[in-house]
Amino acid sequence: MWQLYGHEFLTLALIHFMAVILPGPDFVITVRQSVRYGYLIGCLTAIGIGVGISVHVFYTLVGIGFLIQQSEWLMSLIRTAGAAYLIYLGWQCLRSQPNTNIEINGQANGDTPSLFKAFTMGFLTNALNPKATIFFLAIFTTIVSTTTPMKVQVFYGVWMCMVNAIWFMVVSVLFAQPIVRKRFLEFGVYFERVMGVLLIGIALRLIWGLFV
Repeated sequence: MWQLYGHEFLTLALIHFMAVILPGPDFVITVRQSVRYGYLIGCLTAIGIGVGISVHVFYTLVGIGFLIQQSEWLMSLIRTAGAAYLIYLGWQCLRSQPNTNIEINGQANGDTPSLFKAFTMGFLTNALNPKATIFFLAIFTTIVSTTTPMKVQVFYGVWMCMVNAIWFMVVSVLFAQPIVRKRFLEFGVYFERVMGVLLIGIALRLIWGLFV
């Protein structure tokens, strides 16, 4: 099995990992959650991001991804939904007040979201990202052979979900370190504003893509 698909898998895995580590909405929301609420909320958000990848993998494997790419109105709808959610998250950051009750050496309290809400935020941030759908469709159609068995392609998808989750969990743990959190939280409301502006900026780029 490895002799048949090892090269294909390594190529796909390398391209995917290079794409994962590039900063985007997933990175921004993971950093924000980790700095404000600590590693537990950050890691749950990261796991949600990893599970969100499964949506794009499913689209691609059953052929929906191709239909989405070919349908201009459907792609526009997904872009609009993704942009709207990022604007919502960005607006929440802009409106939020600095949490003065944060315990730097532990988890945040007070306004800490539930574990389910943290997971859902990560899931929706990734699942509603139209660029992810295009990316997975591109690598599956250019790298993965049409003769590759479905079970092998499913393995590729599971692998990418795991890599996404693990990478952003690492990001979460790094940014949730007491000294790192302390530095970021010293800026208080300014940190929240920067995160909000970044999210809204990414959303505006998605919207701009509808007109060019």
